[in-house]
Amino acid sequence: MLNVFMRSLILYIVVVIVMRIMGKRQIGQLQPFELVISILIAELAAIPMQDISIPLVNGLIPMLALLFAQLVISYASLKSERVRELVCGLPSIVIKNGQIDESELRRLRYNLNDLLEQLRSKDISNVADVEFAILETGGQLNVIPKSQKRPLTPEDLQISTEYEAIPITIIMDGHVQNENLTMIGHGIPWLMKQLDKQNLKPEDVFFAYIDSLGSFHVQPKEGVK
Repeated sequence: MLNVFMRSLILYIVVVIVMRIMGKRQIGQLQPFELVISILIAELAAIPMQDISIPLVNGLIPMLALLFAQLVISYASLKSERVRELVCGLPSIVIKNGQIDESELRRLRYNLNDLLEQLRSKDISNVADVEFAILETGGQLNVIPKSQKRPLTPEDLQISTEYEAIPITIIMDGHVQNENLTMIGHGIPWLMKQLDKQNLKPEDVFFAYIDSLGSFHVQPKEGVK
């Protein structure tokens, strides 16, 4: 029993490390070759995990070989446009100026129902409102509405806006983010002064941050008054 537990733990750690090295991508954004490698790695990890008669190294070596292959292909596609086109393919325009390209859908084996479903998920019900719809190499559909159908922006109304930076986290689940505090030019005394105004201690705070205007916001933990 202990042997099975340790083998499973080792394989889990190796799979996590391998997937971490492969990079940060959501499942829906994986290229076909990346998805295949991910599936194969999962299958290779499952075999020695289920059958303890198989040496652990027989599962680890193929996984490392697939990782090596993935890194080589990724590097080659990064450096060569021809390799990238061969491995990943090219984006396809399926709607142009409000007209669906039927021949392109047929070539991609992408049916009309799927296309309409993707458009509805992007709050577009009328194909005529679409300037371009592009099926990317990862399978996601990106839609560019016609200029008359795009939401208004402050620039369209000639309204000037202030710069809005990313809010900076100061406390997360009771833990002070000292690096972020230093980055904004403040220290612990300043933080404690801000918390004292609300009768709080750092360990009482679930989330605290500073917005782009420099305002300090605090959300206490549940049950803390």
